[in-house]
Amino acid sequence: MLKRGSKSRAWLGFQNYWVPVSITCLVLVVLCLVANFGNDGKRTYSSVGLSSQELNAFEPEEFHPTVEFRNGTDVIWQIPDSPKAVLFLAHGCNGRAVNFWERSPGCANCIGLPEERLLVLHALAKKFAVLTISSAGRCWTFREELLIVKNIIKTWVRRNELEKLPLVALGASSGGYFVSALATTSLRFSSITIMIAEGIFDRIDITDNYPPTLFVHMPKDLSRQQKISEAVEILKNKGIDVAEVECIEFPLSPSLLADRIPRLDHTVSARLFKLFQDKGFIDRNGYMKKDGRATNWKAALRDTKDLLLDENLVQHVQEELNLAFAYHEMTSLQSQQIFKWFESHME
Repeated sequence: MLKRGSKSRAWLGFQNYWVPVSITCLVLVVLCLVANFGNDGKRTYSSVGLSSQELNAFEPEEFHPTVEFRNGTDVIWQIPDSPKAVLFLAHGCNGRAVNFWERSPGCANCIGLPEERLLVLHALAKKFAVLTISSAGRCWTFREELLIVKNIIKTWVRRNELEKLPLVALGASSGGYFVSALATTSLRFSSITIMIAEGIFDRIDITDNYPPTLFVHMPKDLSRQQKISEAVEILKNKGIDVAEVECIEFPLSPSLLADRIPRLDHTVSARLFKLFQDKGFIDRNGYMKKDGRATNWKAALRDTKDLLLDENLVQHVQEELNLAFAYHEMTSLQSQQIFKWFESHME
């Protein structure tokens, strides 16, 4: 509430208050427009993360997956009450369906890697039925495996009476290439998301009914960024709705690993952060100096006698270090934009 003296002083005070507020609002509007459309009119989205409160709102008890073995591969899925869409998730090389699901009575072998599990939890919270399948080999292939997965998805959708729901897909790295090819089969995706991959658009037949495609990528990977730009142009020239999400690096903090990895407590998280500082793995602002895969943090951890990390969580920490460097890793940080993309193409 503004306190007023005389009428003239009140008007002058109002002017002095209103002008900077108006300018600030105008600047914010312009920044939002720039963030959404970019300098050349190409739609992009900026990187966003989740607060600790938002992360903790997702409880492991929400995982009730069903595990099956079909056509020689693992099939793990969960259907929420009153589902509104179906999401197929494709892992990257060396990944498995178990990475997406927290260990539970129904899935004793599930691993629940931090980014994969959060993608699933976001999907379930949004009322998406989630289906994950393991590749036959280390990475996905594009001949017989395409037919196998297509048939698994079709059979599963029909068996669970989900045929009337929109079907969407997200694939990361090798899974992104796979999803780009899977979209040319008789499956009808309402939209797809290709993560840290450019797809195989130079090797597939793109028709005008190819699904709207969102690229989620890390521009630090300059070579892949150029290939994604070329893929975007290919799709735009075919009249396909296409957009991008750019994922940037972020700093570690003493609590970050505990915030993002269940079962890793804050004391261990803080000690790991100090270890990374002492060994020079991060700069003074907390940013990774190298990709997590190129950082000798595991050897340093073995040499540290007073810091014990559950060996079952090593892969989880590795994923978060890779993500922080933002070169090539599965990410859930952009889940809001991803599911907004899916939902905007479901009508």
